[in-house]
Amino acid sequence: MSRVLLRSLVALVLIAAAGLIAWRVLAPAEVLSPAASGYPAPAGLGPRVTGRTNQAPLIVDERIRVYAGKRQVRADGPVDAKSVNTARWSLRRWPEQVSGVVAAGSTVVSRWSDGELIAVDGRTGERVWRVGTSLPAPAFAGHRTGASAVWAPPGLHVADGAVLVAGGGRLAAYEVASGVRRWVADVPAGCRDGFTTVGGQYFCATGGYSMSTGAALTPYPVGPFQPVACAVAPSGCAGLRDKDGRGYLAGGEALRRSPELDEAGTTVVGGEVVSVPAGVQVLGVSRDRLVVLTAGRHLRVLPTGAEFPLAVGTEKLTWKPGLWQVTDDYVAIERLTGDGPADPEAPGHYFTVDTVIIAAV
Repeated sequence: MSRVLLRSLVALVLIAAAGLIAWRVLAPAEVLSPAASGYPAPAGLGPRVTGRTNQAPLIVDERIRVYAGKRQVRADGPVDAKSVNTARWSLRRWPEQVSGVVAAGSTVVSRWSDGELIAVDGRTGERVWRVGTSLPAPAFAGHRTGASAVWAPPGLHVADGAVLVAGGGRLAAYEVASGVRRWVADVPAGCRDGFTTVGGQYFCATGGYSMSTGAALTPYPVGPFQPVACAVAPSGCAGLRDKDGRGYLAGGEALRRSPELDEAGTTVVGGEVVSVPAGVQVLGVSRDRLVVLTAGRHLRVLPTGAEFPLAVGTEKLTWKPGLWQVTDDYVAIERLTGDGPADPEAPGHYFTVDTVIIAAV
């Protein structure tokens, strides 16, 4: 009997230990690790390739790079580092997933699958604020590079000093500085996701809304709309075209009709409509300079004429662009295999292991 009792006790201890280990591993947890070093200084480089990374960086404040994984947001620096560096700061949550990340100035705001918005000071890695939005948020869909989570996060935009969140048939705007909710509005079913403008509006397929009040904008052009000259997360767009292809400048409190922008080969630079040279792909605007990608995979900056190949060493220029970001001083591009599979999870989809190339402009 004593042996049976001993075995039973041992079994109970092992079960309890296993349960404790499982609880410690699977229990909800959140870890914020602030920065232990100083904020990187601006590099001030000339036009050239600066490095490659295996994940897509959201370039913030021209000082740091922020990456999104399935359950972690982390930052490294400086931006011109040749590869990924040890994290300066990180935020990890379990079992929640990163839905998307945006930035305004040096403030980095992440949205999570439980609807939480968490703002971190990009300079220090300290939390600034957090709010529960109660709006449903999609799970992580950034694949290996995390590009869509930082450069095209679903239902997450910035404009007019606010973070705009869309989900469940509602829009809500939160102050970047404090996290205080500015407004919340119900929207039609067709208004799933859209873009914000330089002038402080939000447009979706069914209409437009004021970023300052949430009020519907009427009368306005009829969508769906094509945004023009936008930053990432499509935000801060300088123009748009309506469902009939008519162009409008979006730099003020109200849209301004621009027949010149009706042409498909035009964009907006410094508030003016400019024609895009033939045979190039517009990437964005950097300090009122047009940044384009040539068919030969060279980066060209207009009107300065600066041009260089987007390659490191002996890399071939046979890739095709995925997603990208253009800032005041840098360009980062996700490179995909030219004739590779369309599925991001398939082998050979990405051009190389360090598939994101970063260049100073």
